[in-house]
Amino acid sequence: MNFRADEVRFDERGLVPAVVQDARTREVLTLAYMNEESLRRTLGERETWFWSRSRSCLWHKGETSGHTQRVAEVRLDCDADALVVLVEPRGPACHTGARTCFHHRLAELQAVEAGASDKPGDNGGVVAGREMAAEAADVEVAGDFGAVVEKLFAVVESRRRERPENSYTTYLFEKGLNKILKKVGEEAAETIIAAKDGEAEALTAEMSDLVYHLVVLMVERGVTPDALGRELARRSQEKSKK
Repeated sequence: MNFRADEVRFDERGLVPAVVQDARTREVLTLAYMNEESLRRTLGERETWFWSRSRSCLWHKGETSGHTQRVAEVRLDCDADALVVLVEPRGPACHTGARTCFHHRLAELQAVEAGASDKPGDNGGVVAGREMAAEAADVEVAGDFGAVVEKLFAVVESRRRERPENSYTTYLFEKGLNKILKKVGEEAAETIIAAKDGEAEALTAEMSDLVYHLVVLMVERGVTPDALGRELARRSQEKSKK
């Protein structure tokens, strides 16, 4: 059954949830929100547009990464207050580089399946900060930024050597320096946007992602935390002499 954009029941904020699925496999790629303008652009341009609730602006999926989504079909549910968008993805859906945003499995279920003995590891796109426990589950230095960075550096180094499957860190190293540099740039931009929005929690999350990707770059280019520490100490000493 066909529907018109003006038949959609947007909520009090003018938004409607949109479940994005791969048109071929029906895998759920992401859950996002649309307002009337982003829905009309999606239908008109045949590529996904969404409304960012954190930045309060329209965003075109893949505008910076190139990972656009060609729209094959849009369906409206029986209450006219939710959408399913079937797409042909041109690359990963998740900003971490994972194919789908739903790449984390509930830790409690993982523990049951593993006999409650295995630690949660990389899962197709885990990054530091918000998912630091998954990249380095044995970190016991909460609150000590320097110790956390050193531990993260060691974990990333091990990922580079061992290249475990389904690891986002492995994915970055296999793609090479240009991909790592691109992600550093993207995370820096997202950090700037979060800082302008003024939400401390969002800014902390974006800065954590930026730190993680900087650590990956450090490992790729052979820059150690000790080398950074020495350089910062040298600059501090020079400043104190002035």
